[in-house]
Amino acid sequence: MKISIVLILVSSFLFSAKSIHHIWEKGKTFSQYLRSHNISLDLLESISKDDHKYLSEIESGHIFYELKNKNDELLQSLIPISQEMQIHLAKDSSEYEYSFDIIPIKYKKKEYYAKVIISSSLYEDTLKITGEKMLADRISLAMKGVVDVKNLRKGDEIAFTYKQKTRLGRSYYMPDISVIRVKMNKKDQFIYVDEDGHGYINIKSKQKEAYTVSSFKKVTYTRRVPLSRKSSKFVMPLRHIRITSKFSYSRWHPILKRYRPHHGTDFGARRGTPLLAVNAGTISFSGRMGGYGKVVKIKHSEGYESLYAHQSRIRVKKGQKVKKGQIIGYVGSTGRSTGPHLHFGLKKKGKWIDPMKVLKKKSILLSEKTVLKEFTKYKEVQKTKYRDITVEDTRMNKIRLLQYKINKIRLLRYIQVGEASFVWNKEKNKDRQ
Repeated sequence: MKISIVLILVSSFLFSAKSIHHIWEKGKTFSQYLRSHNISLDLLESISKDDHKYLSEIESGHIFYELKNKNDELLQSLIPISQEMQIHLAKDSSEYEYSFDIIPIKYKKKEYYAKVIISSSLYEDTLKITGEKMLADRISLAMKGVVDVKNLRKGDEIAFTYKQKTRLGRSYYMPDISVIRVKMNKKDQFIYVDEDGHGYINIKSKQKEAYTVSSFKKVTYTRRVPLSRKSSKFVMPLRHIRITSKFSYSRWHPILKRYRPHHGTDFGARRGTPLLAVNAGTISFSGRMGGYGKVVKIKHSEGYESLYAHQSRIRVKKGQKVKKGQIIGYVGSTGRSTGPHLHFGLKKKGKWIDPMKVLKKKSILLSEKTVLKEFTKYKEVQKTKYRDITVEDTRMNKIRLLQYKINKIRLLRYIQVGEASFVWNKEKNKDRQ
């Protein structure tokens, strides 16, 4: 009987609540957010040191959600810190206090079909029929360099299949277009799209992409040259590379036993292995940083900042200038760590990025005064070469597209309004997203 009464009260409590979405303002901090809702800053003391670093991962311009009662009082909020994880702030109705947690984001992902009849331009017509700027941007990118959109005429057709994530009834992050069918002058042409959104005209799963070099006869040779410290290219932070954990928006933490973002790459190495600056810059931090242990941060040009965590010993100080390849510390296991390794993180303009997409395969030591460099001479002629490009499931995507009804003019709306994918619930670890 008591359980039934509690369930009725909770249902009535949530029934009178309303869900609202907002855009996180530029420069706004989590502390300011708490103050705006008259939430005691004592809550910050209850957050673990390991989770504190994620408070700075809230990005401006991103959507977050709030659940409020009829008195406009905050009951719960969901604030993304990556594509896969979010802060969950919830009020305890009995104690009038708030709890803090970091939980996975739950979203839906489905495949949809759209057909655009050209009346003015590809971008404008796609935007008009779908109402989604991200989808219009993605279509324009896929067609760029493959089809001259200036040749599209009124009445030409663009049909395509794509996969879209939705969250709480709204589109979530960029759509993934699989294949595009272009009908120009009553002729069909199929464009296959890779994971980065670039289009190719070929049905083979492995195809050749043409590129041009200024050469008829190419002569390649190597020679030693003075080491340049001003190059914008990044090198590896260790002499010998062994990756033990990759960059991830949602990784099962081996110590915390829960999902957390892993904004960096872990390199396995023996304790005491020298750590090298991946590029020239200025030391922006040198010291201890919670679960990261002993940490060094370096600010580089073009908005980059690198992070080297879990060091056994640091060799540089804040404000010091360092050169590419200079030893800035040594591998250790300080902070929250399962063993000696380097956690290397890289930010660009304040946002974490996958370091392995920027770092070169080889590293250098500052003691090396010269390095081997490859040179190539070309004659003044143009030569076309080809490289393999992989586009997954191209044949199957074409079959799926052709199976859709061609006379379907209006887009099957992918925003399913009504049922929310997150059920606001006061019970922990239930229906969370």
